[in-house]
Amino acid sequence: MTSSAARPDLDDEALLRYSRHILLDEWGVAGQERLAAAHALIIGAGGLGCPAALFLASAGVGTITIADHDRVDLTNLQRQIAHETASVGELKVESLARRLTAINPRIHVRTIAQRLDGDALRDAVADADVVLDCTDRFATRHAINRACVAAKKPLVSGAAIRFDGQVSVFDPRVETSPCYHCVYPETKDFEETACAEMGVFAPLVGIVGSLQAAEALKLLASIDGAEALCGRLLTIDAKTMEMSTLRIKRDAACMICGV
Repeated sequence: MTSSAARPDLDDEALLRYSRHILLDEWGVAGQERLAAAHALIIGAGGLGCPAALFLASAGVGTITIADHDRVDLTNLQRQIAHETASVGELKVESLARRLTAINPRIHVRTIAQRLDGDALRDAVADADVVLDCTDRFATRHAINRACVAAKKPLVSGAAIRFDGQVSVFDPRVETSPCYHCVYPETKDFEETACAEMGVFAPLVGIVGSLQAAEALKLLASIDGAEALCGRLLTIDAKTMEMSTLRIKRDAACMICGV
């Protein structure tokens, strides 16, 4: 794990840098101070993780941990907007961390250049205030969900394939909140589908990742009157640019959160 130095205090430069958020009545200096003291864990430094991380960094989230074991590939550059041609072959976490600190040197950026699982996953989740699932594997999503439920940490989940995207928040601190397993039960016969096989519309991952950042910022800044996508699933059809919100309920018999 590596990290970069930062200055999380709200001095005059910080007040100017974050002024457009501070001017929001629901945000103010108090909201910015909460962000400066917050820690977000982003798992996945690809299509979703890049825009999510860029917005969290520019907004001033004090500590951002990025976890990903993969390296930048030429095919990534069509949609993973934080990486560049010169980054091909480099670890994604290092490429993304460099971009984040260039945007905002005030924040702490930590990198975990490994596939998070087992104790490492549980420890990383327990250390964060919010977790953003920016991965593209069903099994990984369930592992992250289990860790978040166990540690009672809010999970901002995003997904994008072809022209279809979705975002939701699973918050085990809320008694009525479902978990990821409630909505998508884990089954042995599930077949993984990757964007390398199906393709993905590049701006869609930017939309979904940005929405994940928005949900995480609302949670971390405790914005007055804001309602997280907890108990709701936002779906996006990028071909028609139609969005809809579905109500989702907690499964009382869920083997992850229902016991």
